[in-house]
Amino acid sequence: MSVGTSSAPGAQDAGSPPAASRPPGDPAGLGIDPDHLPDGLVVADEQGHVICFNAAAERITAVRARDALGQRLEKALPLEDLEGRRWWQVTDPYGGLAIRVGQPERNLLLPGGREVLVSARYVRTRPTGPLRRLVITLRDTEARRRTERSHAELIATVAHELRSPLTSVKGFTATLLAKWERFTDDQKRLMLETVDADADRVTRLIAELLDISRIDSGRLEVRRQPVDIGAAVGRHIQAYVAAGQPADRFLLRVQQPLPDLWADPDKIDQVLSNLLENAVRHGEGTVTIDVTATASPREDEDTGTSVTVSDEGPGIPEESMNRVFTRFWRGSKRGGTGLGLYIVKGIVEAHGGTITVGRAPGAGAEFRFTLPVSAPAYLA
Repeated sequence: MSVGTSSAPGAQDAGSPPAASRPPGDPAGLGIDPDHLPDGLVVADEQGHVICFNAAAERITAVRARDALGQRLEKALPLEDLEGRRWWQVTDPYGGLAIRVGQPERNLLLPGGREVLVSARYVRTRPTGPLRRLVITLRDTEARRRTERSHAELIATVAHELRSPLTSVKGFTATLLAKWERFTDDQKRLMLETVDADADRVTRLIAELLDISRIDSGRLEVRRQPVDIGAAVGRHIQAYVAAGQPADRFLLRVQQPLPDLWADPDKIDQVLSNLLENAVRHGEGTVTIDVTATASPREDEDTGTSVTVSDEGPGIPEESMNRVFTRFWRGSKRGGTGLGLYIVKGIVEAHGGTITVGRAPGAGAEFRFTLPVSAPAYLA
């Protein structure tokens, strides 16, 4: 076990439970086994000696618990800030202001320059009394690094996707302004249509970026209204047919009767648009859309609405299915930002629904999302 105590012979801290009442592996009187905690835990007594050094602290610091226990805190855990100052001398938890209750989480350095996230709590016998326990938590910075890398990748991806349409817009507008009289009306129309399409692309990219920001921060708003999900799918199919797709490529099957669905119509259109676009662009054969009544994903509701979009293409490799709804995932045919399905999942979950991906009966990809009916309370 990676915990232990160090105290003067016969000493018993005021307020500490007797040793016989403490759980096994809990010499600091914490009520749980510190080795079961996911974060590093270091506890120092009123004299500044380490009395707890759990397994996660061993892993994060590469210091053995048996070497740390009983040592002075500044020796067992010699932390420095990013300016090279010794942290325990700077903060002086035992000799500083008695009104302090702890230290917020911050990046500090272990010997060798390894970064670790450290926070501290000061436990006192009374509000301004002497320090009885100094409780320190340690966290690896890898999770934060992954988040920072993800944000950097998002910025780089969006910047790259924005560069192409903006370059096009700038090029055509500059050419038209400089040589307007030299072009025929048909040439001017073609260039202006290209500018208009590129402007739409920029607008979509900005909308995606805003959606991701709201999803990540939990601020994606859902404005519920009655939604005819079958009619919504039909409108998307009609748009594809009008754009040149053969009508017989789509098969829409709507089970009747369907429960009344209350959802955000614009966001449901966004979900349908993305799933159908994926099926058309990356799939093959017939795109089948099934709209059915099903069990609600919410425990307090009996019925929900399910939409399944499947195709007859090569499908998604089994090893990739757990990454489909992550940022930047792209299928075998690269293109786009790879953010669409991440946003789809965020929208569905904001409605209290679920979405899954699998293999269709015809061996293609199959996406299925289920929404609770979410009828307002006054209709219940």
